[in-house]
Amino acid sequence: MPNDIAISISNDSHLAPEETLPSLKNPTTPQAPEADGHPNCIEDVDFLLRVANGDTNGVGHVTEEPSSTVRKYSTTTQLIHADDHLNGADDVAPPLHVSTTFRYPEDPDHLIPAKDIETSDQADRHVYSRHTAPTTTRLEALLTPFLRAPSLTYSSGLSALHAAYVLLRPRHVAITGGYHGAHAVLNIHSRLTGLSILPLDCDASALQPGDVVHLETPINPTGEALSIKRYAEKAHSRGAYLLVDSTFAPPPLQDPFMWGADVVMHSGTKYFGGHSDMLCGVLATRNEEWTKGLADDRAVLGSVMGGLEGWLGVRSLRTVGVRVERQSRSAEKLVGWLQGFLNAEGKDGRGGGEGDKGDGEAVRAVLGRVQHASLQVEDMGWLKEQMPGGYGPVFAIWLKSERLARRLPSKLELFHHATSLGGVESLIEWRTMSDTTIDTRLLRVSVGLEDWEDLREDLRRGFRALWMEERAVEGEGEGGGERKLVVR
Repeated sequence: MPNDIAISISNDSHLAPEETLPSLKNPTTPQAPEADGHPNCIEDVDFLLRVANGDTNGVGHVTEEPSSTVRKYSTTTQLIHADDHLNGADDVAPPLHVSTTFRYPEDPDHLIPAKDIETSDQADRHVYSRHTAPTTTRLEALLTPFLRAPSLTYSSGLSALHAAYVLLRPRHVAITGGYHGAHAVLNIHSRLTGLSILPLDCDASALQPGDVVHLETPINPTGEALSIKRYAEKAHSRGAYLLVDSTFAPPPLQDPFMWGADVVMHSGTKYFGGHSDMLCGVLATRNEEWTKGLADDRAVLGSVMGGLEGWLGVRSLRTVGVRVERQSRSAEKLVGWLQGFLNAEGKDGRGGGEGDKGDGEAVRAVLGRVQHASLQVEDMGWLKEQMPGGYGPVFAIWLKSERLARRLPSKLELFHHATSLGGVESLIEWRTMSDTTIDTRLLRVSVGLEDWEDLREDLRRGFRALWMEERAVEGEGEGGGERKLVVR
């Protein structure tokens, strides 16, 4: 089995010049459970960890030392160049590798049996794609400096989450709300291991060493944020671990490791992919034993990305920073515009701020509430520090009835009515279509890369069309003696 990933750790532009990334054996992290060995897996995570710390001695396929050629640059630059040392051809664009198996050396003297392989004996070779493959290795080489910790990829976000709980084996998990898929994964582990679920805000005394506090922030589907530092302190006070699902706020929006996260999970399908065309999950941790255990487990569970998906991930990750920053800014503008209508109720009758054309009455007739991290005014003390790059491209709107929520997507042109998020195109979802636990008045909005003013006009037209439709229905009810539909 070849070594897994060649990586470098970012010296991010927001860090002071003298700051460096702490050792991957994080002294502040509770002791990891001892990883079970898999004799058939010869994954070389030692290689990943050594290169992350700038040690490339004996690493065969690192042609230049990443720490000297790439590490000095910003995260944005590393997303384009952190895998340069993996170039094995003259192609500027990375080639797509689809092979599942790779030839051994032709020279018999270079054949090393699996039982004899040590840390870097075959660092320049792949053997079987369930262990490593060229394309996914490049993706992980980009992800590691981006997330500022050794990172492993998986076939989906939920497969990554499952892998984390296979490794950690907690007796209790504190979690409330968030993505319903995460609860489904935990239900499986409850059946298998007897794991029990605690409320996220349970008393710290309910946690035991080895338990997990599962924090999703910003939270799905509302886009509201929770304090990572607060829950890290709570978990660590009891010897428990903090797992942060940071899907809704990838760098440069937030870095959960800065605030005490032990494991960071992303559904890479969303912003890492960014084009609604690949499935991906990612786990990142600075705990050396956990990194080894996750890699060993993955080789046995088989939850690896395919070659095409890995190639799409490399292509997409190059631009994730500029995409997410723009999407987040547009979302904040749209949220502020919508909230302006609600804030103006009972005042001047207009609201909406810049570009408003007097449609406040129509918007307020159907819109009941907007949710987004940017509206958490009382939390700005910690929130500005936790999310310095922006408050995320996803927000939720509550309409005043289920009927209105069901019909709004059909009034829009630019927002596709579909589930998921993070793509270049804007999406809106009547969330009850995919989540049986959600209030039927809620719609989740994922802002894409369109001009935000075009999106604003699309929403304006949609709200107005919905309002006029409701007024017409009410008029028919009054004139024909039918039941009057009242917006409430």
